[in-house]
Amino acid sequence: MLEARHLTKRYEGADVPSLDRLDLTVAPGEAFCLLGPNGAGKTTTVNLFLGFIQPTAGQALVCGIDAATDPLGARAKLAYIPETVMLYGALTGLENLAYFVEVSGLSAPRDDLMALLAAAGLPEAAATRPVRGYSKGMRQKVGVAIALARRAQALVLDEPTSGLDPLAANEFAALIGRLRGEGLAVLMVTHDLFLAKQCATRIGVMAAGRLARVFGTEDVDHLGLERAYLDLFATGRAA
Repeated sequence: MLEARHLTKRYEGADVPSLDRLDLTVAPGEAFCLLGPNGAGKTTTVNLFLGFIQPTAGQALVCGIDAATDPLGARAKLAYIPETVMLYGALTGLENLAYFVEVSGLSAPRDDLMALLAAAGLPEAAATRPVRGYSKGMRQKVGVAIALARRAQALVLDEPTSGLDPLAANEFAALIGRLRGEGLAVLMVTHDLFLAKQCATRIGVMAAGRLARVFGTEDVDHLGLERAYLDLFATGRAA
């Protein structure tokens, strides 16, 4: 589970906080998508959960572990997939997965690693090819396989479908649905309203460091979400 408790981040010299008293819970089996313009506080939220920066106030908890006071313990429960998954181009997808599993202090036989790549949607033939020839979508699938291998209980994604074609984005959304079904808590940052509606259970719109609106995906259709998003910023109600 992921939980933000009055989470605040104010950088020195800034007139306003980058994140202002965020309260947020993402339960096992739930996918929460954060929408909002650049500078709204989405990436700051991600970095606080990862323990990359320290909060000014409040807590970012990963399965009950404070990411600020015990970042290694929190990261052991969490997997992070950035916009661009960094892999070793000369190695195959299978070799990359084996390497990152070993770095995590784990081990798994080849057949188990291949099964993880298949579960992430990577074709068997691609798993034994060098990553330098992979599309972005294929790289993202290796990233998901790494998360599965680490038995992460929470997954944080930062613009995971940016630059993907519609088919690859749809496949990725279906994969997120399967991970939710396995009990992972998923927090996703995106600008894609359609993706948010497609794979989230709840959608939050951030503005000026605050969670301005929260929608249940069953309570709003795509057009309604788009209208609410545009109306929120057009009228200045997010301020």
